Amino acid sequence: MELSPDFFASAYLIATLFFIYGLKGLSSPKTALRGNTSAMVGMALAVLVTLIHPEVRNYTWVFAGLGAGALVGTGLALKISMTAMPQLVAALHSFVGLSAVLVAVGTFLEHQAAGVLNSVAIVELAVGSVIGAITFTGSLVAFGKLQEILKSNPLIFKGQHLLNLFLGLSMIGLSIHFILTNDFSSLLMITGIALLLGFLLVLPIGGADMPVVVSMLNSYSGWAASATGFILNNQLLITTGALVGSSGAILSYIMCKAMNRSILSVIFGGVGGDAAAGESASAKAAQKGVKSASVEDAAFLLENASKVIIIPGYGLAVAQAQHAVKELYEVLTEKGVEVKFAIHPVAGRMPGHMNVLLAESDIPYDCVFEMEEVNSEFSATDVGLVIGANDVVNPAAKSDKTSPLYGMPILDVYKSKQIFVSKRSMKAGYSGVDNALFYYPNCSLIFGDAKSTCESLVAAIREA
Repeated sequence: MELSPDFFASAYLIATLFFIYGLKGLSSPKTALRGNTSAMVGMALAVLVTLIHPEVRNYTWVFAGLGAGALVGTGLALKISMTAMPQLVAALHSFVGLSAVLVAVGTFLEHQAAGVLNSVAIVELAVGSVIGAITFTGSLVAFGKLQEILKSNPLIFKGQHLLNLFLGLSMIGLSIHFILTNDFSSLLMITGIALLLGFLLVLPIGGADMPVVVSMLNSYSGWAASATGFILNNQLLITTGALVGSSGAILSYIMCKAMNRSILSVIFGGVGGDAAAGESASAKAAQKGVKSASVEDAAFLLENASKVIIIPGYGLAVAQAQHAVKELYEVLTEKGVEVKFAIHPVAGRMPGHMNVLLAESDIPYDCVFEMEEVNSEFSATDVGLVIGANDVVNPAAKSDKTSPLYGMPILDVYKSKQIFVSKRSMKAGYSGVDNALFYYPNCSLIFGDAKSTCESLVAAIREA
């Protein structure tokens, strides 16, 4: 018995509802697990229903792809560390983009001879190939920067924007030619220009903006999937891609707002590298020296504090220190110290990076606060403990107009009575900008690996 189209439409609608409920769950750490489970159920339903579709006649390649994907996915899930999660996300985005390009080219070659491609289908092929190609190469550059294969500094050269404009106009012109003539070489040239444009759009983006870039690429991958859905006439791909694309775009906007930057300045600008010419406040502060503190000194002030706010950053992920931080939280709360965690929207290398780390170590959700919620509390905080964060606590963003970070909202840890920063060295953060916080009179650095430092703090507090 052949199932009716209404059955598949209804099943895809149910799967879409699971995806929507999953996205809603991911909006809060408390409901993230439930949301992820919902999305997995929706995807399982979508795959099962697609497998029984009458147009699927040969299962050999289908199951080969499913098997290979399951093996690779399982291996990555078991071996990947939280440190490498951002670059993994970027790599997965590139796969979506490449899929959109291959589907567009394959669909054209399959249907061109039969003459069943109308003007609407040709437009869909061009759009799908362009979005997919930009997503593919842009994601590869993001992966390279996050993996430190490429430098995090923005690559900016004279005439860059004019070159991008020329390529964009050329792509539009060739797309029109492709739609009018159905010429396969035009499709290949469109795709080639889009691949180059993907490189050129992400290379100028500096380290401080990488979380926004990951979010933007997530949005691009969603629109690429949606374009693929139009090409394949698959309603589920259309709606799912639109959900991912729109949610990624909204998240990018929220993060740009939190950084006090426009989305256009992120796409065409880039924060990173050397500051503007002239001696900045950070450079002047560097001449005054930096205070360092021992673990014992920090432990004494921590256990005798009434209120402590911990600011996690990428260095915490690198050191895999989240469980040691959980022990520090527990030993301090046992001593009657109020402990809170402050999360900056762009801390880490991807949206929600720090929230995921803290959730992994079972730190209570009601102790974790966003920047807007906690910033007013730093002035009444006895000790601010910065673990691996850098750019998101840099006061130069507020005081130094020559700094590339100027205007970006930060966590106001500099207002705390005492600040301890756990850091390996005096090396600048991912943006390449020197941190003026290190030279504040109420700030001391604890040099060393974040995990070892936290474990030593726990031991010293327990022995006291």
